[in-house]
Amino acid sequence: MDFRFNDEQRIWHETVHNFMDKEVGREYTREHDASREFPWEVYKKMGELGWLGLLLPEADGGVEADPIMFAIFCEAIGKYSLDTAACMMTSMFTATNFSVHGTPAQKLKYLPPFLRGEKTFSIGMTEPQSGSDAAAVRTKAVLDGDEWVLNGNKTFISGAHLPGGTIVLLARTGEDRYKGLSLFILPNDTKGLTITKLNTIVRRSLGTTQLYLDNVRIPKDNLLGEEGKGWTYIGEHLEHERLSLAASYVGNAQTALDDTINYTKQRKAFGKSLSDFQVIKHRMAEDAIAVEAARLLTYSAAAKMARGESAVKEVSMAKVFAVDTLFKTAFNGMQAMGGYSQLPEMDMERYMREAKHGMVGGGANEIQKSIIAKLMGL
Repeated sequence: MDFRFNDEQRIWHETVHNFMDKEVGREYTREHDASREFPWEVYKKMGELGWLGLLLPEADGGVEADPIMFAIFCEAIGKYSLDTAACMMTSMFTATNFSVHGTPAQKLKYLPPFLRGEKTFSIGMTEPQSGSDAAAVRTKAVLDGDEWVLNGNKTFISGAHLPGGTIVLLARTGEDRYKGLSLFILPNDTKGLTITKLNTIVRRSLGTTQLYLDNVRIPKDNLLGEEGKGWTYIGEHLEHERLSLAASYVGNAQTALDDTINYTKQRKAFGKSLSDFQVIKHRMAEDAIAVEAARLLTYSAAAKMARGESAVKEVSMAKVFAVDTLFKTAFNGMQAMGGYSQLPEMDMERYMREAKHGMVGGGANEIQKSIIAKLMGL
């Protein structure tokens, strides 16, 4: 087996990493984490470069990159912050719902401004009583003439508050646990919709929100796809979503390790560099082993997807292992840096708190392990 990137993949890897270093970088990332502002400049630049359309077919204005090229992209955009990566990836996933199931009119209205970096998308699934049990949705949509009337409450809906944003909302249209769910297109300025931004320790740039829907009325044509197919639609892009998360964790873990190495080489104690102490160098060696293993797991899953094979088990494995690796690497970085690690300008505290969120966001580790176990025949 040849584990090297081919020429096209290598050039793409260099291109995206150079973009992140020159156009984003640490200072910009820190500023937006502190100010809790969306990185519009980066989002729009990626739109201009055509990168927001990586998951969309050419017929819809995208470039239809294969899973390996997509993983390379996600590893790069996650190198400084998982939040920055989420600012791009959340809209990219949700756009696939329009591409695959939208009508020609819906595609024409929503996809071009998204591809230009002018519009964001959010996915509205989680509710106060339905997190990991995502099918336990209580928000209801009832057809009243030519309009759907929506009532309910959603929480942890990332990016729903952004100006001009559009939410793809999962709501109950029937009693069946799975076949009674449908997807709806909900502009975030719709009357009757109240959006409250939550003061979380992560997702500061993208932001996550709580939604209240009080007799919200939307046109009948705002149904996305067929009624009763919402659960199926939501599950269609989970492989790409979990692959992207795993790749972003790998990118951030590599940066956390690199930062730790650089700091311990420069920091002196008891007459020598911290990196000379066996306990510290062994810890960093263990982290390096784990980061490389996480990277190989991630790209192995991407390669399987690129061959057109199902990789549900593999992307779940990659996601769990990669986020655990990131958390441990950041934790060890915090320990090596001591009190300085708690300062925002050292970045390590951001890596660790965002890693902790990754153990829950995008499907909790426990859910991923249940998926793996089921596919093992357990």
